[in-house]
Amino acid sequence: MRTTVPQVRFGTSSWAYEGWRGLVYHRSYAKSRFSRDCLAEYAAYRVNDTPLFSTVGIDHSFYRPAGAAQLAHYARQVPDEFRFCLKVWEDITVPVYANLPRYGAKAGQLNPHFLDGETFRNLVLAPAQVGLGDKLGPFIFEFQRWGIEPAVFLDRLDRFLDQLPRGVAYATEVRNPALLGPRYRDILGAHGVAHVYNHWSYMPPLAEQHRLLGERWTAPIVLFRLLTPLGIAYEKAVERYKPYDRIVEPQPRMRRETIALVRQAVADGTSPYVLVNNRAEGCAPQTVQAIVAGLGA
Repeated sequence: MRTTVPQVRFGTSSWAYEGWRGLVYHRSYAKSRFSRDCLAEYAAYRVNDTPLFSTVGIDHSFYRPAGAAQLAHYARQVPDEFRFCLKVWEDITVPVYANLPRYGAKAGQLNPHFLDGETFRNLVLAPAQVGLGDKLGPFIFEFQRWGIEPAVFLDRLDRFLDQLPRGVAYATEVRNPALLGPRYRDILGAHGVAHVYNHWSYMPPLAEQHRLLGERWTAPIVLFRLLTPLGIAYEKAVERYKPYDRIVEPQPRMRRETIALVRQAVADGTSPYVLVNNRAEGCAPQTVQAIVAGLGA
């Protein structure tokens, strides 16, 4: 499987979008099976006779752990070289449950499983290793911007990362800009964990994140997640861009900085993953194509 830059893996945040029919998907699927069975077509999607996608984000595992059988079904649909980026269950990454209906009686309560290594190993890591095997890519720990003071969080994060089994790729995505700095970078570097450069509503631009981290990579891999335009809430981006069948509003700076950072990472011997969300510009596959074309220019 090859892209314009062989060391770079491109993919999207999740994959089952009706708006991609006629673009990525051309086969017929039963409605109840579409999200489960279309990965083979996703992995085979080609541009200029070259496969475009060599990775994908499993986002639904943020809301509840994915079982080994479900993950094995995904793995059987893709080539050996393909890798899955698995978002970690929020019960491990949320310090306090938000006051949202989906949390039920837990809403507003402290989370007893926050950064609990045993919970991660038993409910997330073990089924992922069984189900995905060698196709398991990095785990993504997504941390929201509220619920815990930065200094306290960094202490907890350091202790948690020290508990994780070695030989597995991990990446942390923080949504609080106050965390970006030498201490956060050094904690990640000490444990060989990647920072996720996330282009998200209330985070600094990608190049600024890199500057705040001393322009240093912290792991053999690095992740870029292009999620939403800066300054625009997720809900507004959904409203603006659905049904995700075309690019509605290109983000030139996002593309430019992604390309520059990916080139720098490759030059420094670091292997990048680039995951694009539909809410970044309106159609993730087309955004990926534009970035690949920019890298090849």
